[in-house]
Amino acid sequence: MMKFFIVTAFPAMFDGVLNESILKRAQEKGIAEISTIDLRNYAEDKHKTLDDYPFGGGAGMLLKPEPIFKCVEDIINKNSLVQPRIILTSAAGEKFDQACANSLKQEAERALIIICGHYKGIDERVRASLATDEISIGDYILTGGELAAMIITDAVVRLLPGVIGDAESAATDSFQSGLLEFPQYTRPSNFRGMMVPEILLSGHHKKIQDWRYKQSLKATKEKRKALYLAHIEKCDNKT
Repeated sequence: MMKFFIVTAFPAMFDGVLNESILKRAQEKGIAEISTIDLRNYAEDKHKTLDDYPFGGGAGMLLKPEPIFKCVEDIINKNSLVQPRIILTSAAGEKFDQACANSLKQEAERALIIICGHYKGIDERVRASLATDEISIGDYILTGGELAAMIITDAVVRLLPGVIGDAESAATDSFQSGLLEFPQYTRPSNFRGMMVPEILLSGHHKKIQDWRYKQSLKATKEKRKALYLAHIEKCDNKT
């Protein structure tokens, strides 16, 4: 079972996400265990203060280091974790993509602790001395790291064996092969005069496979040129 511990000042934000669809089923099957930890329980004053003004002046508030260190250390000790990956959601972090999701999936025997940043930022000592990874879900600013933590968790959990009933479905997702996914169709074969490509109705698996690869190349070239060029270069290097 892969364990996720999400450190947040707003645990209620996760109620709907963790109790629906794939994430719910993964927990019910015992494949993933996802816990939200209320950071305010580790605040050191009666007001449950988590943030303070930055030294040197400037606008905004920073998350204080004490509650975060105490919380993460408590998670590690209570769960006897050995070298967990400690992820800080941060706009300055490594860009999250499918390769990153696959890498985190390999931590199934350890655990992931995800610290949700918030307010203006976070005390640098958390970044420098506690987090093992910084991850960003894109070049834009969110109110907090909770949405990023949801995305990271969902992307990793769906890769775990047994979570998705059809393992091939996850294997053929966009980006898994370095290309966008090929076009998909279902019944009816004729909808308002829009026909399903005949090749998909042929039953000829090799021709269908070839068609799908060509369609993936075409879609990637048209929509994500840099991704297409990287794939072509990778293929050239193999030959």
